[in-house]
Amino acid sequence: MDVVGQVWHRALSTQSAPTSGFVALTAVLGLLLVWAPGTWPITRNVVTIAHEAAHGLVALLSGRKLHGIQLHSDTSGLTVSAGRPTGPGMIMTTAAGYVGPAVLGLAAAALLADHRAVGLLWVLLILLALLLVQVRNWFGLWSILVSAAVVFAVSWWLQPQAQSAFAYSLTWFLLLAAPRPVLELQTQRRRAGATSSDADQLARLTKVPAIVWIGFFLAVTVGALALGARWMVTAAT
Repeated sequence: MDVVGQVWHRALSTQSAPTSGFVALTAVLGLLLVWAPGTWPITRNVVTIAHEAAHGLVALLSGRKLHGIQLHSDTSGLTVSAGRPTGPGMIMTTAAGYVGPAVLGLAAAALLADHRAVGLLWVLLILLALLLVQVRNWFGLWSILVSAAVVFAVSWWLQPQAQSAFAYSLTWFLLLAAPRPVLELQTQRRRAGATSSDADQLARLTKVPAIVWIGFFLAVTVGALALGARWMVTAAT
């Protein structure tokens, strides 16, 4: 009970407002995690986790039956759900993936703006635990367990300022990283003529051209970046 009480106290506690320099430094770190040479093939796995989790969550919320999620070492993923092959539920489920990391980053920015960095870490742990039971392959299992172990270690053993630094850096990363897969998707479609992407599936489901859906993904991800950045910068001292 003491441990539960301690966790509850940490999760609900607020931290002091960070300085503008601190927020700027974590933004630079988040940017490096996206664009520094050699980092993206590794850090993109975090984006894939958020992408597939968004597919799975919206599938459940729209009344579909979720059969499982797979995460692959090439940073691709697959979410399998059962239900009507057309209609609003299928459209929302398909559309959720590319905007998922941005929406998660925006929610994280809202918590940080309320000075709840540690609470954000515990929310992430809960989300990872819920995702774990839906993973259906070994690499995906390993990815979620490692991610959860890192977040738990930070939230349990590090000092408050280090916890805030981790939470801010991760939030910046999600917001800054979200547009990149959208740009990569359009580049891949233009070069290879891919027709199995989420945007192309949405085009078949809605008769709206795939390029319009890519524009929608880009507008949401860039918009979330702008709004989340504003919240975090405004909350700084």
